[in-house]
Amino acid sequence: MSASVERVLDALAALGGGHRVIELDRSARTAADAAQALGCRVDQIVKSLVFRGRRTDQAVLVAGSGANRVDEDKVARLVDESVEKADAAFVRARTGFAIGGVAPVGSTGPLTTLIDEDLFKWDEIWAAAGHPKTVFRLSPNDLVRMTGGRVAQVRA
Repeated sequence: MSASVERVLDALAALGGGHRVIELDRSARTAADAAQALGCRVDQIVKSLVFRGRRTDQAVLVAGSGANRVDEDKVARLVDESVEKADAAFVRARTGFAIGGVAPVGSTGPLTTLIDEDLFKWDEIWAAAGHPKTVFRLSPNDLVRMTGGRVAQVRA
């Protein structure tokens, strides 16, 4: 396993709850790919998007429902500064993950985390585990507990 998947495994173990990382046969780089590989609905996939604060350069992780487009203006209001979608280099530098495998836990740096309220429609959701072919199952409440994230409406 890659170092980024190992970080996720370590974080999950430290957080408790018995979550297991699953390696898929094919890439789950997009929410649609992940849903197809897992046999679930796309809105049960946690789409981890990283934004960059334009004033503070802070990293903001939005854990969105895979079916939703995230509204940057809503994110900006929630973090009290304008944001832009982060490029691959910023994502890697701030989280230690490559785009397509960004996990909500195990980041190498501090993140402000926002959680899409639409994920709470489900008892079971799936998130990336540090690599585009790895995922783990959790509940929306687990996601809040694990990340300390703020639940909000982020859907466009």
